[in-house]
Amino acid sequence: MRKLLFAALIAVVALVLLLLPPGAISLAAVQHYQVQLSAWQAGHPLLAAAAFFLCYVIVTTLSIPGATLLTLLGGALFGLLQGTVLVALAATCGATLAMLISRYLLRDWVQRRFARMMDTVNRGVERDGARYLFALRLAPVFPFFLVNLLMGLTPISVGRYFAVSLVAMLPAIVVYLNAGRELSQLRSLADILTPGMVLTFALLGLLPLVSRWVVRLAQQK
Repeated sequence: MRKLLFAALIAVVALVLLLLPPGAISLAAVQHYQVQLSAWQAGHPLLAAAAFFLCYVIVTTLSIPGATLLTLLGGALFGLLQGTVLVALAATCGATLAMLISRYLLRDWVQRRFARMMDTVNRGVERDGARYLFALRLAPVFPFFLVNLLMGLTPISVGRYFAVSLVAMLPAIVVYLNAGRELSQLRSLADILTPGMVLTFALLGLLPLVSRWVVRLAQQK
């Protein structure tokens, strides 16, 4: 049964990618349709918000490329405040669903495919608990989808996973949403998240781990 569901999941992702027209997942494509989407959102604000939320959840759950572009579009359509609520909740729901799929459907495959990484993650969770997940979300060690897959095989609870992911993803979400407010002026995604900003996020993610290490060191003395 698990193998059948796994095959169906792969087929859905492949079908979505095949049905997308060439160049659909690009900054230029999002900028091209921005005016039409903004007009539709202005006329149907609740429907637009619901459609955007559902689309974002599907993209993040199935690890379909384009979450960053959707975040920029969210900034352009909904602004910083409403966009933050929509994207943060949708991204966290998608990440949690992906984690649950890994835990209950893809466990054997993830264990075989990422055995070495899984050992590292298990040691980190055993040592630092939810702090380790917080660090993984902010520090660019593993891609977003891989964190979901690997954490699905750990004993972390669903509620804690949801809460920690929500908080840890907020800084980057706000940065991209703010950039999306000037979507038509953007020339490259690389211009948004600078190396200095990536380093800042990484240091922020490591802060709980460092603080725990300092406390342990002080207790030993």
